[in-house]
Amino acid sequence: MFMKREAAAEEAPAGVTSAERWKLLESAPDAIVIVDRDGRIAFANSHTERMFGFAPNELVGQAVEVLTPEAVRAAHVRHRTEYSAAPRTREMGAGLELEGRRKDGSTFPVEISLSPLDEYDDHFVVTAIRDTTERKRIREALRLSEERFRRLTEEVRDYAIFMLDPEGRIKTWNEGAQRIKGYRSEEIIGKHFSCFYVADDVERGKPAEELATAAREGRAEDEGWRLRKDGSRFWADVVITALHDESGKLLGFTKVTRDVTERKRVREAFLLEVTNALLSNLDITKLLSAIGVCVRQVKDFDYATLALYDSETKMLRIQPVGAPPGKEPLPSGVLVPITGSPDGWVYVSGKPLILKGTSEEKFPFELAEHLVDLPVKSACWVPLVGREGTFGTLNLFSRKPGGFSDADLEPLSQLASQIAVALDNALAYRRLADLNARLEKEKRYLEDELRISGSFEDIIGESKRLKLVLKQIETVAPTDSTVLILGETGTGKERLARAVHDLSSRHNRAFIKVNCASVPAGLLESELFGHEKGAFTGAIAQRIGRFELAHQGTLFLDEVGEIPLDLQPKLLRVLQERQFERLGNSRTMTADVRIVAATNRDLGKLVQTGHFRSDLYYRLSVFPVLVPPLRERAEDIPLLVNYFLSRFTKAMGKAIEVVPPNTMQALLRYPWPGNVRELEHVIERAVILSPGPELRIPPAELAYGEEIIPKTSSTLEDMEREHILRVLKEAKGRVGGPGGAAERLGMNRTTLNSRMQKLGISRKDL
Repeated sequence: MFMKREAAAEEAPAGVTSAERWKLLESAPDAIVIVDRDGRIAFANSHTERMFGFAPNELVGQAVEVLTPEAVRAAHVRHRTEYSAAPRTREMGAGLELEGRRKDGSTFPVEISLSPLDEYDDHFVVTAIRDTTERKRIREALRLSEERFRRLTEEVRDYAIFMLDPEGRIKTWNEGAQRIKGYRSEEIIGKHFSCFYVADDVERGKPAEELATAAREGRAEDEGWRLRKDGSRFWADVVITALHDESGKLLGFTKVTRDVTERKRVREAFLLEVTNALLSNLDITKLLSAIGVCVRQVKDFDYATLALYDSETKMLRIQPVGAPPGKEPLPSGVLVPITGSPDGWVYVSGKPLILKGTSEEKFPFELAEHLVDLPVKSACWVPLVGREGTFGTLNLFSRKPGGFSDADLEPLSQLASQIAVALDNALAYRRLADLNARLEKEKRYLEDELRISGSFEDIIGESKRLKLVLKQIETVAPTDSTVLILGETGTGKERLARAVHDLSSRHNRAFIKVNCASVPAGLLESELFGHEKGAFTGAIAQRIGRFELAHQGTLFLDEVGEIPLDLQPKLLRVLQERQFERLGNSRTMTADVRIVAATNRDLGKLVQTGHFRSDLYYRLSVFPVLVPPLRERAEDIPLLVNYFLSRFTKAMGKAIEVVPPNTMQALLRYPWPGNVRELEHVIERAVILSPGPELRIPPAELAYGEEIIPKTSSTLEDMEREHILRVLKEAKGRVGGPGGAAERLGMNRTTLNSRMQKLGISRKDL
């Protein structure tokens, strides 16, 4: 490895010394010392002077041990001799703990690299020396810091303190973490911290969301359920802090978790006590007094008010709930504008607000006029959030500055949630009381509607066909089975439906009727299931649906074949599951209702044509009852004639006692497409027109008896269409008014127009 002096001399440039070439090492960042074979310094760069304090000319010719501490000089000579026997390159930082000695005798830590150098048959060693004082200081400081952190985390047994890498994998684990979460360090290090979260939180991405928040904002705080190793849950208070280097690169996170389950239990117990105190007062006046007492248990105050949204004025109406002893309470009913007031800002934003009352504070709002004369110095406003959103604020006022702080917001917000529930219930109770009064009137109206004078009190007839129907009604009524009554218009389907109700165990409950053909298709859903205020244009108030009205009673769905196809699945659901939702409300409601349905249409054909759901059809037709038309039980016509004659003569104060035989025969021959209802109206008109003791029926009434139902008619609709056309022709095309077709048929003008449209009857058909 070493060259002979003679060979090197032959190659050396004339007039150039080694020292001159070595001056190139002046720019090296380390101290460079070149030592000859005898261990004497042949060259030292200027950085050596800055490090050791010796000028280069002081070092040249001296033994290199002058740069080592006296205690190790003998050993250094031995090591140098061993190295000279087998020179080799040794990299900087070979793991040796070395020290250098300055001119003033002080020592300092160094690391060196050695490289052999052959020149002119001499061999030298190039030594690069690096001062590691600062590095060692930093390393020691880091070691002490880590040691303090380790001791801190191990000694703080009430906190789980650990570090995460940027992806959320666990890097460190303290004794507190092991105690709280149950994992030993060797079990958990390297796993993702999401293993501590409950399944719902993991599914919605909460762990990643918290890391993202901490990385973005520097810190993320949370309270919620966390999991232990054994799968049990505990309520945790968690703080995640992001760690960045000087360039802003994310290095990882520290995570501090505390088990606050017991604190949560105590807090919930208090809130439960408060909730019970509040919810036990459904009377608004008593509730306001209870609110003041409950708020004072959480935070002392001088004045307290509620600001509740008033939909009529679109302002906030003030209601006082507390005042200092011996002081006059704040005025009630004061209106505060939403814009420009602290109450309004909290109501709109849904965020709490504090007026600390310090001299340097710049509060952006003016206090309301009713507070100006009071010595209010500080205040706190908290939103009241109910089932339908924010509906007001809870406001506390103090006569001293600094009466409220940020620490008050959490307990006051929790209390405000309970107050909001209690107010919701109390207001709902008040609305319910008003609604009950309306509901009683509506129920009486609905029930009276079915008992108007135009209805007959009993089912009249002795025919076998009718008795068979009554026997079926008697059989099915005591059960809760759905009944489907089929028959032409005017056969008495509604009366039979009421008979089902009257003979059932529900006879003491409501019998509610819905005519599915008379309600516009767009409003039928609201009619059946009800709606909330604002559910659609025109919904200016809450409406109770017929299913709710009929709870534990009977709901009669007349003309059920007219229910729109898109509404049929909802009807099927309530039939099968007894569940539904009001329009504009997602809360599922239940109704225990017995369904009786009726129709004059062929539901089987509607199913075949796709206008009626087959599953709904089968659900409705659990027990079908077919009501015979009047023409098929002609033996009942005389009984019905005498029944109607007796009723109308008594009502009109007439003395008609005789029905001439030819009149009765005409009544028996007539096919009665309008059935019993048509017969009733014919007799009523005849009583009006008969001047003496005999019943006189105008010949035109029964003139078309043999022609009224064409032989080719095969459906109820065909018969109804022909009958309406005949009556329209008799009325000379007039639908409404005296003598119009509607009056002749015994129905409302709007109902007749609806039937004409459905049957395709127009003016050109007349």
